[in-house]
Amino acid sequence: MLYGNFATQEQLDAQYNLTAMLPEAAARYETFCWRESEAVRRELEHSLDVSFGPTRAEHVDVYPAGEKTPVLVYVHGGFWCLRTSKEFGFTARGPVSRGVATVVTNYDLCPRVTMDEIVRQTRAAVAWAYENAAGFGGDPDRIHVAGHSAGGHLVAMLLATDWEGEYGLPADIIKGATMVSGIYDLSPLPYTFLQPTLQLGYDGIYRNSPVLRLPNTTAPLLIAYGDQETDEFKRQSEDYLEALRVGGFEVARLILEGKNHYEVIDGFLDAGSPLCSAILAQMGVQ
Repeated sequence: MLYGNFATQEQLDAQYNLTAMLPEAAARYETFCWRESEAVRRELEHSLDVSFGPTRAEHVDVYPAGEKTPVLVYVHGGFWCLRTSKEFGFTARGPVSRGVATVVTNYDLCPRVTMDEIVRQTRAAVAWAYENAAGFGGDPDRIHVAGHSAGGHLVAMLLATDWEGEYGLPADIIKGATMVSGIYDLSPLPYTFLQPTLQLGYDGIYRNSPVLRLPNTTAPLLIAYGDQETDEFKRQSEDYLEALRVGGFEVARLILEGKNHYEVIDGFLDAGSPLCSAILAQMGVQ
């Protein structure tokens, strides 16, 4: 076997290469993300391309929601090699409608940078949000994080951060986290179409697989995925969920009915959706 129960790369790619397997859904997703994000930017106050690091890719888009509000930091997906923060402004609509400031992170992409660097940039974005929350009306003591697909992986890596030792910040900087359809075990990826772009070695897999890097937090956690995901994406979530439960973490599961990998985050548009309402409940927001 090449990996697990998979004998060929083609079999693994059928689990992970969603653009090839679901071309119509992928095209709808692209259109949806741009259309809804542009609509949100016409509706909501926002500040784009706010720098948090020395390179041009290190910036965030901020959607404030008032004064002393909770903050949701959203990390986008795209297999660490696609997308920008601009496609995901729509994730602010539901949270902002309930008084939650939303910070959508941007990061540089593989193969221009390594997975390690993307993880570092995502951590730096959260550190920026903590240190600058008051400037956009946010409460630094109420920061939550959420991410989808590769963003779910990056959120899980945020949870494994030594915030005190590496950043001189409170260990409990993150008060809650939601990971949607994430990848938590990187070990299958070198055998897939992604390897020429990600260029993962065994050491990088070990450093950056959340299933091997459990959280340094007692914050409540939520694992969500669609019931129309591929078997491997379901396994990724269930394996990480089990590791968290065995580790004694406070974690819940949310299975989004009728949703494939591309549709699972459309709930961010509506504060009353199963996904957004679960995130807001975790934040203590009605």
